[in-house]
Amino acid sequence: MARILIVDDAKFMRMTLSNILNKGSYEVVGEAQNGMEAVEMYRELKPDLVTMDVTMPEKNGVEALKEIKEEFPDAKIIMCSAIGQQKMVVEAIEAGAKDFIVKPFDESRVIEAITRVLAK
Repeated sequence: MARILIVDDAKFMRMTLSNILNKGSYEVVGEAQNGMEAVEMYRELKPDLVTMDVTMPEKNGVEALKEIKEEFPDAKIIMCSAIGQQKMVVEAIEAGAKDFIVKPFDESRVIEAITRVLAK
């Protein structure tokens, strides 16, 4: 069972993703509210995959992604963005994100993205 870290500043979004992942037989090992927490929790938990919100306070998702990838080049990170954040999503993909999912979350798209990224 894959271990996943959810990173989003909105509790509702973390809860929504957590429910989708639990239904898909994934284990949610932690939840972070911002990029700083995400980097700390990644070091501590070493999850198989991270879902990372793009826009967050303190340290955004792209900055956290770059920091995690610098320390852990094999990290598998899927970015989560609202429609209209294409520029940041492109930057995230260039920085090493494996995929992105758009909010509001489509359950089948989330599972499909995670399954594909974990298989790589």
